[in-house]
Amino acid sequence: MNAHHSSEHPSPQDRPARLTVGVVGAGRVGPALAAALRLAGHRPVAVSGVSDASVRRAAALLPDVPLVPPAEVLARAELVLLTVPDDALPSLVSGLAETGAVRPGQLIVHTSGRHGVAVLDPARRAGALPLALHPAMTFTGTPVDVERLAGCSFGVTAPAELRLAAEALVIEMGGEPEWIEEAARPLYHAALAIGANHLVTLVAQSMELLGTAGVAAPARMLGPLLGAALDNALRSGDAALTGPVARGDAGTVAAHVAELRAHAPQAVAGYLAMARTTADRALAHGLLKPELAEDLLGVLADGGKQ
Repeated sequence: MNAHHSSEHPSPQDRPARLTVGVVGAGRVGPALAAALRLAGHRPVAVSGVSDASVRRAAALLPDVPLVPPAEVLARAELVLLTVPDDALPSLVSGLAETGAVRPGQLIVHTSGRHGVAVLDPARRAGALPLALHPAMTFTGTPVDVERLAGCSFGVTAPAELRLAAEALVIEMGGEPEWIEEAARPLYHAALAIGANHLVTLVAQSMELLGTAGVAAPARMLGPLLGAALDNALRSGDAALTGPVARGDAGTVAAHVAELRAHAPQAVAGYLAMARTTADRALAHGLLKPELAEDLLGVLADGGKQ
């Protein structure tokens, strides 16, 4: 969905009625979304969670909401959030449908990035209304998550007749609905994982290496640099590339590989893979001169053989 919806409230006919809300799986996501729905006037009535951490999260974000088994969550709630790991979702949906826990007309929402609404087919056959609402946000399991939902994009997939209701729920949580076709969900999720998950790995590795090099405050050094790089990349894409790979500085890249082999061999494979990808993209976008690319790619190929 385009952003024109996000600057206005849903019209009354599209806005969901005040609903009782239940959460199955008190991980980091479910309690935060339920807390956001509470701020919009909905009423969390039940949550299920097994681990001590789940119980603590539920108590922090949903105080006074009773902790009950999953079937009891569905018995009490008109809108049910299934916030469990991707791989656990199909069996959870099947189990709830087979035991008769799903009621006709009940909104069943999952927050998996990978899955669309097909995974909810057992619940749909039992009369439920299936929605896939995936917040493109990393969660901490603390109240700050509710604030971070403001302006957060949600990947929305739903049957056509439920599209407006799905988008309205996202807007009520403070989010920005973005329509994702069912078949595109795995690619959409892969794209987010490449950006968000790998970024954490890259930043953590960079801080570790700076510490090894004697930098006393790696995070302070990286903060302004990475903030500028992220901002430039979001604005300009590949045109924002700087550094020795984009310049074709094969000697510097060779020195990097040698230093990493000596001091952090576990970082070599990642450096080479990202440098090759960076070189390919820089070459394709006219940033890396072809006459310099040959030596650079030779260094990267040799680096992988040593």
